[in-house]
Amino acid sequence: MAKKSFSKSIVKDIVIVGIGVLLVWVGLQVVFGTQNPFYVVASGSMIPVLEVYDVLIVQGNIPFEDIQLGDIIVFDRPSDHNRVIVHRVITILSDEPKTIKTKGDANPASIPGTDFPITEDEYIGKVVYVLPQVGYVTQILKPPVNYIIIAIVIGIMIFKQMSKQKKESSNKVNELEANESSTHDDSEIADIIQDSEYTDLENNVEKSQIDKESVEENLNSESDKDDKREIS
Repeated sequence: MAKKSFSKSIVKDIVIVGIGVLLVWVGLQVVFGTQNPFYVVASGSMIPVLEVYDVLIVQGNIPFEDIQLGDIIVFDRPSDHNRVIVHRVITILSDEPKTIKTKGDANPASIPGTDFPITEDEYIGKVVYVLPQVGYVTQILKPPVNYIIIAIVIGIMIFKQMSKQKKESSNKVNELEANESSTHDDSEIADIIQDSEYTDLENNVEKSQIDKESVEENLNSESDKDDKREIS
């Protein structure tokens, strides 16, 4: 029964953590208006402004129509949409529909099929903040390290649950011992009271006997005195 309760507690903790992570991720998607608000720079095309392993925070709620020259944006490569690019806007090619051209700051020129033509369909969002070199963490967390960390987290949760159950069991044992001790003390107190009452009763009986004997002696003494008076 205890083992079953322990398993349920572990599953409950894992579900709570999972739901918490999910809610945070969904909240970030809503706030930043994109499926993935975070991107890691993977090439040196934007050096020195962006270094490899910098983490970009991308705001997808900024409309494509508001993008201006000089903005750094994240977009799908227009030629095949199978790669995400982060480059700077250098030219507005057309207004109807809006079409732009980008270029990496470290590149000598724009690359056809990569930097242009970019329309609203390719647009993901505008870079609004940069976290320098934080992307190294993503490299560290690659398999199998990420699985090891997950296992450690689960292990800590199991250990905490076991400690909690052990503490609860210890508290129950202490309560039982305290109750038994209290019952024993009450029994001893009752015995002491009974002994005290019995002792008081004996003392009263003895005192009564002594008083009776004293009365008898006084009566005998008075009788002797009367006899002497009659003789005299």
